[in-house]
Amino acid sequence: QVQLVESGGGLVQSGESLRLSCTASGFILDHYAIGWFRQAPGKEREGVSCFSSSDKRTRSSDSVKGRFTISTDNRKNTVYLEMNSLKPEDTAIYYCAVTFLIASPNIPCEMRDDWYEDDFWGQGTQVTVSS
Repeated sequence: QVQLVESGGGLVQSGESLRLSCTASGFILDHYAIGWFRQAPGKEREGVSCFSSSDKRTRSSDSVKGRFTISTDNRKNTVYLEMNSLKPEDTAIYYCAVTFLIASPNIPCEMRDDWYEDDFWGQGTQVTVSS
């Protein structure tokens, strides 16, 4: 079964850290881009951070820049979102999504949700940050 499985969410206090995992099952993360998105109650889904295996670069929204980091573990077919210095406004359901790239260098990732494959989204994991 082809799917993305997320884990690592939870309840933390302001200033603490969490690491979210996004593991690909049924396919290999090879030439790809991954995006992390979040949706808070009553708000639209927003892009948080993304990574492209093509240009090896990460992009982040201004709201998380310097606090959130993407890392990868090819052996585990997993991408992580390391979230530090969490704030109450980071409270949301977090999703990962994947799109597949041609084997070409210098393709940057995008933080638009419509850029990612419809069928390659994780189920979401809840992150709650208390003040």
